[in-house]
Amino acid sequence: MPYIKPILLLNLAFCFLAVSAQGAQDSLASCLEKGKQEFVSQQQKALSRRDYEPARKTFERCLKLDPDNVDTLLSLGGVALTQEKLTKAQDYFLRALPHMSRTSPYLSYTYSMLGDIAFKQQHYDKALSYYEQSLDYNKAYVNSLVGKGLILEIQGRKKEAAEVYQVALAVEPLNIRARQQLIALEPIYFTDEEVLSALKQRYAALPEKTRLSEGDRELFINIHDAEQRGGITYLKSKYKPLPADYVVTLFKGTDFAREVLTVSGYNALRKAVGQDAVAVFQQMKVPVKDVFDLRDMQGKKVFLADSTLSNEGFYVYNEALQGRKEFLLPGQPLPPSRDDLKKLAARIQELEKNGYTEISRKELDVVQQYTSCSEETLRQYMGLYVLSLSDKEKRYFVPRGETADPKKGVPYHYVARYRALRHPGVQIPPNSLVEMYESFGDTYKLCSSVDGTLLIM
Repeated sequence: MPYIKPILLLNLAFCFLAVSAQGAQDSLASCLEKGKQEFVSQQQKALSRRDYEPARKTFERCLKLDPDNVDTLLSLGGVALTQEKLTKAQDYFLRALPHMSRTSPYLSYTYSMLGDIAFKQQHYDKALSYYEQSLDYNKAYVNSLVGKGLILEIQGRKKEAAEVYQVALAVEPLNIRARQQLIALEPIYFTDEEVLSALKQRYAALPEKTRLSEGDRELFINIHDAEQRGGITYLKSKYKPLPADYVVTLFKGTDFAREVLTVSGYNALRKAVGQDAVAVFQQMKVPVKDVFDLRDMQGKKVFLADSTLSNEGFYVYNEALQGRKEFLLPGQPLPPSRDDLKKLAARIQELEKNGYTEISRKELDVVQQYTSCSEETLRQYMGLYVLSLSDKEKRYFVPRGETADPKKGVPYHYVARYRALRHPGVQIPPNSLVEMYESFGDTYKLCSSVDGTLLIM
């Protein structure tokens, strides 16, 4: 979430809007002050002990004194947002807007809070619009800058997001969220000179090196990714004490101090994680002989030639730590891709539109048992449609109900019979071909029991 300070963003020293009577003004001012004190007192408590209801009730009483008071509406909106009552918070902020002048100091705050609400509701386009409206009134409003940056990242516009975070940090250098997001984007926006400097800081490039190669950039990305995945914390848990040449601190002694991996630390991390991963995969019943031949669900190798994890392998390993199997054993076929699944869904929709229905492998076996027909004969002459997901996974469809060609109605006729045994309400469509063959006796089959070919065309 963006950097939210709902009610505390209001300057308690701002003058309240004038009301008609001085007595009413004094009463409203004291009411608002009481509500804000109640809110602040809860903010200072541990999260599990916070109770914002007294503040909310006080602000509700304030609103009765002046239903259009901006400060009261914004205070109620801030409380509702803190309580995650998003619809109610949105209503209060929207009610406040018409009562503000174009020079109101509250405008940027209000649009920013509406952006936070839309962000929480995952209405990202609307949230971006609100943040930009907020920035129209105050280009340095940090909450809106951070919120805008987060949405740009979601939209894949990462370089633009980095620029926005840089503006936010120029305004508020100690903003933790903006700094964390900007650090995560370093491989995206760093120039060659900045990447080379970062490698030298990590002792991954010689001090006299002046030109960056593709291999250098890839190394920086890999070390940076390892840092972002918690590699330093992992090494500290493995080595007590941590070898001094594994981690360096940038900007030491400042508010911007930051630990990064050296190339030695990165290599030690890869080796240690690789060893741990072998043990975890074995705990998941992967045979020892197969561990180093594991692939991810897209078919990419989990382990590199030096027995360390590939980038894909890090993801597989992290999933395995959560008990989730995101790997393929040697010989296991690749699952269908997202594009394959989309095409499959479209094809199934088309088949259903044309009167086909899906049957199970067991139901296909029943059809073959009654007809003695091979799968190829059923496909060629009797309407069976087979969708192949992989060499081992298939889905089967047949025309449903009566058909112009009685041969194509045979499979569903037998499927309906089979289903009716368990669900008597199932309607069994008539089929003249089945009825004719059955008149010759139960042993008479539509196909040859030798090779499954159709006996009569």
